[in-house]
Amino acid sequence: MFKKTWKQIKIFAILIVILICLPHSILPHRITTTEKEELEKYKRLNDTEQKLIEFKDNDEALSLKIDQLGEINKSRKRYNAGPVSLDILASRVANKMCKEAADNGYIGHWDMAGEEPYLRYAFAGGHDHVSENAYGEWSSDNYTVSPQTIGYMMKTGHAKFMAERSPNDGHKENIINKTHNFVGIGLYLSAKQFRYYEEFIDRYLEFENIPESLKVGSAGSITLKTNGSFLYYLIIYRENFPNALTPSAISRRGSYMDFTNEIFKQIPAWDLSRYRNGNIYTIPLDFPKEGLYYIQVYSDKKEITSPASQNTKGKSPESGIVIKVSK
Repeated sequence: MFKKTWKQIKIFAILIVILICLPHSILPHRITTTEKEELEKYKRLNDTEQKLIEFKDNDEALSLKIDQLGEINKSRKRYNAGPVSLDILASRVANKMCKEAADNGYIGHWDMAGEEPYLRYAFAGGHDHVSENAYGEWSSDNYTVSPQTIGYMMKTGHAKFMAERSPNDGHKENIINKTHNFVGIGLYLSAKQFRYYEEFIDRYLEFENIPESLKVGSAGSITLKTNGSFLYYLIIYRENFPNALTPSAISRRGSYMDFTNEIFKQIPAWDLSRYRNGNIYTIPLDFPKEGLYYIQVYSDKKEITSPASQNTKGKSPESGIVIKVSK
């Protein structure tokens, strides 16, 4: 009787040790109160956002993205960068890009309309600055389309970004950039294709009355609201309307530039200060030529009201406004 009981005790003890030593990813995950509250918060934001509604995440995809957000913030924490929050609109922009890329068998930063990340985000209604990471893989066999597969592949993509080494570490540097405070996460898994995109956002300004389009020569304006800062510099780049690209042409392209070679206008801090009323800036603009005008705004803690030396090195743009100008 004693020997049998002692044998049972040893078996029970071994089971306890195994359970303790098992990776947490294998054990069932019990949702904490904080995680439940976070999921409910993002579900409310997801239900409220009406832009790109056809690329809205269901609850399962949203839960996977919240889990992936934790992975991203772990990476940022290792490099002393603050946590980012999940951005719903940027996630839908990324979902759209992921689906198109997977359906057409390409990976890149341009879509088939010829649009770069800042154009896609702006055309969807975003006005903040965006920086994109793109990852994809494919198989001749069929993937098992399941939440477990998607979660694993998202983590794999992010881990490959973080494994980059200088000087070819642009994705990693984007992830750990301390100025980012939001991120959009996109995913798409089909039978043979997987795509995963990260859209990092710098959101520090509030935007009002931003026109989507203007006619050549017509007067317009943009209104920005700051929060304890002052506008430091504004630069407007111009580019032609994009041309369609084939999947093979997109795949041949590498990283994208966050500007164009054509600078239309630059407004220094002392000129911007003339447009300030409290913490609101209303900046008049007019455009003499057709094209797309990409507006980047920089801010600073101090206001400059008279001509002085200026340098945007080390500063990050806080806007990604794009205005279409046509005849």
